[in-house]
Amino acid sequence: MLVLEEHEQPTLEGENLVLFTGNSNPQLANAIAEYLDIPLGKALVGRFTNGELRVQIEENVRGAEVFLVQPTCGNVNDTLMELLVMCDALTRSSAKTITALVPYYGYARQEKKTTGREPITAKLVANLMTSAGADRVITVDLHAAAIQGFFDIPVDNLVAMPIVVEYFRQKGIKNEELVVVSPDAGGVSRARMFAERLGAGLAIIFKRRPRPDAVDVMDFVGDIQGKTALIVDDIISTGGTLLRGVDLLVEKGAKRVFAATTHGLFAGNAIDAIDASPIEEVIVTDTVPITSSARRGKVTVLSVAPLLGEAIRRNYFNLSVSKLFG
Repeated sequence: MLVLEEHEQPTLEGENLVLFTGNSNPQLANAIAEYLDIPLGKALVGRFTNGELRVQIEENVRGAEVFLVQPTCGNVNDTLMELLVMCDALTRSSAKTITALVPYYGYARQEKKTTGREPITAKLVANLMTSAGADRVITVDLHAAAIQGFFDIPVDNLVAMPIVVEYFRQKGIKNEELVVVSPDAGGVSRARMFAERLGAGLAIIFKRRPRPDAVDVMDFVGDIQGKTALIVDDIISTGGTLLRGVDLLVEKGAKRVFAATTHGLFAGNAIDAIDASPIEEVIVTDTVPITSSARRGKVTVLSVAPLLGEAIRRNYFNLSVSKLFG
């Protein structure tokens, strides 16, 4: 994790910065507030009897620089709507700026048309966030980096890789025994960066999807015989891609298999399937809430709160954010 020079650590005490959260991941918001040593802003985010969202900002934000933590996960439509309504409420409360902290960007996998008559929903979400009043977006490991171009406002797409690499180094696996594996051709760039940081080899699984959330593994390139594999990806949803990859690596002779991903959605029976598989450990971050039952299995959760907290501090004081990628 980034260690700042002493002169680059300005305090937020007495500054006109307010941090709010919706209901999607209040644990992460509290951890960010603790890192920054500031209280969370007071806001009512609930529902009327008819099911409509009810939002009221319960403190003065006139002229304040507001940061709103709300990954659009879980019931993505509800959490997205919460984000939009809160942005609108803050705009109408005369906030100076509104920065949407969206560690997990829902609909990110609908960033292009794969067949005729399909929407590009990731672009629609970008339009909605801008229209609702967001002045800047901070996110973590977008599924497709090109989504940044869907916005006409600044976007900081942070990476969780340094946090994961630091954790994995502590396992003491020799460089020559470790191979970083990309689960598909689109993730090769990410896997290469991990491999360079860890001094490891690189391998690639080539696959095709006959339908959404279904995977048909096609081929494997690399040497994994007798080595330890680390599969790296940005999202685990149903776990289908991951577990097909694990089976293939074991078949090719891997002696140990780990996985690291930023966003652990764990849809359906993903946790049970992972626990029953040969995989040794799945490393995820807390960009989305991880249930206590998941934490008791093979899942290890690393926090991105210091990363996001530092991004907030640097944005507020107009310091370089690029150092967070180091």
